[in-house]
Amino acid sequence: MAAAELTTHDLIAQHRPTLDQALEAIRTRAYWSPHPEHPKAYGENGSLDAAAGKAAFDAVLDTRLDLGQPGTDDWVGGEVSPYGVPLGVTYPHADLDTLLPAMTAGQRAWRDAGAEIRAVVCLEILKRISDRTHEFAHAVMHTSGQAFMMAFQAGGPHAQDRALEAVAYAYVEQVRTPDTAEWSKPQGKRDPLSLTKSFTAVPRGIALLVGCNTFPTWNGYPGLFASLATGNAVLVKPHPRAVLPLALTVQVTREVLAAAGFDPNLVALAAERPDEGIAKTLATRPEIRIVDYTGSTAFGDWLEANARQAQVYTEKAGVNTVIVESTANYKGMLANLAFSLSLYSGQMCTTPQNLLIPRDGIRTDEGPKTYDEVVTDLARSVDGLLGDDARANALLGAIVNPDVKARLEAAAGLGEVALASREVVNPEFPDAIVRTPVIVRLDGARKYWEGADDEAAYMNECFGPVSFAVAVDSAADAVALLRRTVREKGAMTVGAYTTDAEVERAIEDVCLEEAAQLSLNLTGGVYVNQTAAFSDFHGSGGNPAANAALTDGAFVANRFRVVEVRREA
Repeated sequence: MAAAELTTHDLIAQHRPTLDQALEAIRTRAYWSPHPEHPKAYGENGSLDAAAGKAAFDAVLDTRLDLGQPGTDDWVGGEVSPYGVPLGVTYPHADLDTLLPAMTAGQRAWRDAGAEIRAVVCLEILKRISDRTHEFAHAVMHTSGQAFMMAFQAGGPHAQDRALEAVAYAYVEQVRTPDTAEWSKPQGKRDPLSLTKSFTAVPRGIALLVGCNTFPTWNGYPGLFASLATGNAVLVKPHPRAVLPLALTVQVTREVLAAAGFDPNLVALAAERPDEGIAKTLATRPEIRIVDYTGSTAFGDWLEANARQAQVYTEKAGVNTVIVESTANYKGMLANLAFSLSLYSGQMCTTPQNLLIPRDGIRTDEGPKTYDEVVTDLARSVDGLLGDDARANALLGAIVNPDVKARLEAAAGLGEVALASREVVNPEFPDAIVRTPVIVRLDGARKYWEGADDEAAYMNECFGPVSFAVAVDSAADAVALLRRTVREKGAMTVGAYTTDAEVERAIEDVCLEEAAQLSLNLTGGVYVNQTAAFSDFHGSGGNPAANAALTDGAFVANRFRVVEVRREA
């Protein structure tokens, strides 16, 4: 064990109050965050300001990121920013037969530390990551294609909130059972039967985090910190296009573990060579007992079927739907939907795809609107939002990979285009591929265009800046199609606009019965594709889009088991 620079007493004194606030937040579901969202909030008390964070990011480029982990047999890299900048960073490639045994060596001490110590060590890791939020923001921006402000917030404080939320849930589940108990069963005139019992939360083993391209920290941190806080070692396998944010996370985590007197090899990086595809190999190794994954349905299904030795937590693809039946704020509805469709070029697992609109039109505060008017007005709203290129770049970011661009270009051939996608030039990064969303008219009742199957389009996820305005016969038909979509394809989010109490209840019933998270009549600054840690659940774990929710007790409780030792008193 390394010599401790951070004492248990100091860690508890510094971080226990924050942990207690997090525990209260997940109980009340009220708004709370210890991580500032505004870039100007950083620069004091050891945190990096904007200039220092950018300089720290620049200093990492074109370097070898040596994490000091065992079993390194090569150095790999090759990330190119969606903004066109080669990062030039190389990472350790691991000999798994050396690295995995080394990761288990420190698990006994980590287990014996107990839930509270593990929690405050995790909070120290998050504190140090938070101090480097500006640096991490550039790393997220240049691997995911998010615009800077989104990378700063979603990749920084929001991701850190989700991590802390997972730590809080992990703590709650572990302390649910007391450490010890005295048990005595009366035996009438005879002496009672007496036992002294101890209960220990024991980890499953090594957890594997399979990172994603679009939200490497936001989607990666919950699983990483849930596993670490419950006593498991964690092997981080980033997406090959988005290694840097998680590699920096591993670096900070190893530093804190060592400073607190624990084995830094409890957390390690598994970077891969081009086209090596080590996720399948890792996921089925007997040492791997937990897998966290965000990505395609095909690989998520494969993990669930083949990583049988592990607890597998997946967030896969879904078809997100918004029903537009009526509204008391037509302009607010259009503005809200326009922003939701545009943010990060629709490259979010929560972005709406299918807009179900009655073909006979809707009721609004501005009078009746036909289907064509609604679609045209929405297209105009998106066009107005993104008409200025500077604002468009700030909202859209960059297309993350060629597959998204290909889907966007193919979408125009699926039906009548209500809003064509256009190219946007980013003067700071001229090699970035920036595109506005496309909106395509489809029909929910028939094959609308000769040779084109509308249902085949809207019943499958088209990840990226693509939305379908689907004409339906009635509100009842929209509700029925919503149910079928969630049941067959899954959904991370559902939205609805209605002033009719019966329609609202029907939509709510579908979402309760099919386990889909619902947002109703959003017309202000809250959007269907955004969720707040400590209050909102991301996914439900109850439909095909994901088998877990971020974050609830079920997400953490099966990452450890409670082992009992009984002794006669």
